[in-house]
Amino acid sequence: MADRSRAVHQVRRPRGMPVPEDFTFVEAPVPKPADGMALVENVYLSVDPYMRESMDELWELNVPLEGRSIGRVVDSRADGLAEGDLVFHRQAWRTHALVGKDDARVLPSVAGVPVSAYLGILGGTGLSAYVGLTEIARLREGESVFISAAAGGVGSSAGQLARLLGAGRVIGSTGSAAKVKHLVDDLGFDSAFDYHDGPVRDQLAAAAPDGIDVYFDNVGGDQLEAAISALREHGRIAWCGAISQYNSAEPPPGPRNLFDIVDKSLRLEGFLVRDHRHRQGELEEFLVPHLQSGAVKVDETVVGGFDHVVDAFLGMLRGENVGKMIVRV
Repeated sequence: MADRSRAVHQVRRPRGMPVPEDFTFVEAPVPKPADGMALVENVYLSVDPYMRESMDELWELNVPLEGRSIGRVVDSRADGLAEGDLVFHRQAWRTHALVGKDDARVLPSVAGVPVSAYLGILGGTGLSAYVGLTEIARLREGESVFISAAAGGVGSSAGQLARLLGAGRVIGSTGSAAKVKHLVDDLGFDSAFDYHDGPVRDQLAAAAPDGIDVYFDNVGGDQLEAAISALREHGRIAWCGAISQYNSAEPPPGPRNLFDIVDKSLRLEGFLVRDHRHRQGELEEFLVPHLQSGAVKVDETVVGGFDHVVDAFLGMLRGENVGKMIVRV
């Protein structure tokens, strides 16, 4: 084990798109666990879109940052956390962390499923997709689903889950021709389009000429407006994120067709995955057999090296990842 630990601190609030100068790397001795604590050497770190919003107000400056992580216990004085255990915890952006029993979950070893999946489709990413489809949108068998940012972590999970849940048609929007191909050829979407290729409303209408029943929104903005236009009567919108506005100095204008929500008796509901953590076990029970059979893919982009954690975060905000963006420490 190393005798020095490293962490990333945010040192200033970003203006628009974050830049590397908003962060700094800090080195310190590896901490020693007190009674009731365990020292974890991190193996995988998650970088997620919600972190961009945290940079504006929530995260304190000049302290290690928060995030989902998987690490190995290397020194323990805590009951229930044994040396060698792989654990999930929320002290990311650092090479080492001190955790208590209540702060960490010992991960199971599941044949055929990589442990990194617990930061992606078996973690908060997949849980967001699962809750959005089953509890918020209440997807029914045979319905048509449109998913924005469909090649990202949550979007790629939502597309695969929608198929398992019996959706009749799954449509995705994404940012490149290569990602369009990936969604259709690798993840089983019925169709997908590059939102750069023309007005989203027109492309969605061409992909779903008879309309859609459910919209899983990761983007907001013009994609939300297009979905409202395409939704049939009594359609539902599960609003998970709004990445189109995270880096804007001024928020974009709202959809111009909001009254269609009334006219078509639509339902729009936002949600936070932290309010639904009690469904984690249900997600794993449902998904693990499909992961083991290969029916569902662990879709991820893995960046190697702690030195590249900031690069991975900024790359994720620019859409450089396919699936979940993860850093291998």
